[in-house]
Amino acid sequence: MKTVKEISILVGLASVLAFSVNFLSPAGIALVGQWDTSRGVVTAREKNDTAVDGMEIDSVDQARKLYDSGEYTFVDARSSEDYADGHIKGAVSLPVGRFEEKIAVFLEHYSPATPIVTYCSGRTCEDSHHLAEYLLAAGYEKIGVFIDGFPGWEAQGHPIE
Repeated sequence: MKTVKEISILVGLASVLAFSVNFLSPAGIALVGQWDTSRGVVTAREKNDTAVDGMEIDSVDQARKLYDSGEYTFVDARSSEDYADGHIKGAVSLPVGRFEEKIAVFLEHYSPATPIVTYCSGRTCEDSHHLAEYLLAAGYEKIGVFIDGFPGWEAQGHPIE
């Protein structure tokens, strides 16, 4: 009985210490993430890491209107392999994992004044958000993040390649 009591006390103290360190750490992990895909992209970002929620395009119909306007360049944040397997018709590939390597060529073809919509593999993928943040840092100003991504676009029967 004494051993069970000691173990319980140790586990309790360890838990309190762990939660305290997480709370006080600037890089601590948020205890409550956004797990509901109907509300947006699934994320468990660090508590001080902000998403680009204000730029989110949360419906396929809204993304289609931007696409049909012809003013926006759709940019695929997924890997080159995923892009080759299928993408929104006319979209440009700029894999978020190869941003540093590819941004110079991208800048040659698309000025920072170009309106952009980033997308990836839907609401369980944050790559389009990360790409939007990188593009903002590179000087692009008009960026939307299509959170339903390629799967949402394809499911609605919109143009793909």
